[in-house]
Order: sequence, then structure tokens, then C-alpha cells
Amino acid sequence: MAHGTGTVLTTVSAPYGVKVTAVKLAEKIVSPKSAEEYDAVAFSFFSDVSPSLQKEFIKQMGVNADMASKVANKFSKLAGFKLALSTE
Repeated sequence: MAHGTGTVLTTVSAPYGVKVTAVKLAEKIVSPKSAEEYDAVAFSFFSDVSPSLQKEFIKQMGVNADMASKVANKFSKLAGFKLALSTE
């Protein structure tokens, strides 16, 4: 696991006492269902992880950046503020 990935997982897991794997997080950040279900771990990725680490994680995990941006847009609307990966 790359150093950046470890930092991402710690950042999204620690506040909620939830263990999440890199693969599971990658699935969550591209799934619109995460926003519909108010998934705290996915929201934490978009709101608490630095934009540079978000991009690094997306690249390392082979995540579809456009899908991640769409999910970020959904969370941004729910939160009422712009998130780094949100394009709207």
C-alpha cells in the first residue's frame, strides 16, 4: 500500500471507528448510492482528504475520475458547499 493510500484510509476511517479497505473506499467514491445513503466514509474522502491525495488515490486505485466527480457533486449539494472534486 502506498503511503498516500494509508493516509487516506486513516483519515476516512479514524473519526468513525470504521475499518475500510482501499478497494472498498474506491467502490464507495464512484457509487452514487454512497451519497444517497449519506455514507460518512465516502463523504470524508471528499471533504477531509486533501485534493492532491484524493487525486493520487483515484489514480493509484484506477478509479474513474469522472464518476468520482459525479459523486462529489452529489455530496456537495447535500453538504451545501463546494468540494474539491465537485465540478458543479
